[in-house]
Amino acid sequence: MRLALLHRFDVWARHLAPFALTWLLLVIGMVPLPIPHFLPLGPGLAIISVYYWAIHRPALLPASAVFLIGLFGDLLGMAPLGVGTLMLLLVYGIASSQRRVFLGQPFLVVWWGFMVIAAGAMSLGWILSSLLAGDALDSSPVMFAYLMTLALYPAVADLFARAQRGFLRSI
Repeated sequence: MRLALLHRFDVWARHLAPFALTWLLLVIGMVPLPIPHFLPLGPGLAIISVYYWAIHRPALLPASAVFLIGLFGDLLGMAPLGVGTLMLLLVYGIASSQRRVFLGQPFLVVWWGFMVIAAGAMSLGWILSSLLAGDALDSSPVMFAYLMTLALYPAVADLFARAQRGFLRSI
């Protein structure tokens, strides 16, 4: 009986891993750094995570979890309330709908898909934030965050691939 309980707890923890990793990346990315034109990387890191899990393990990161992560990020100041959530849900919806296209493709094809989807999501976030502010916001911090997100994608995707091969393979 005790072994069955431990097994259930192990399975539950493994199912929670993509949500926890996405949440952790969002929190780590929200740490402010004294860099000019720097926008916290939390939204970009969350976009990487949502994109990756929507393609490779969508059942482990459902849309409701993406919504909660986006809402938490918006409350942390990621974007005006609802904008970050919409960005993450958009990334999730597009990536999961194109899952068959990206599965089994070389890394560069998947990275290219990320470049396109992240550009659209971050542009939408900038447009909606500008509309809510009533004036066009400076786009250079968003461009810098986008480029940093693109540069970080290979390392974060490799980390997730190792996690998937390691502790998530038995799910």
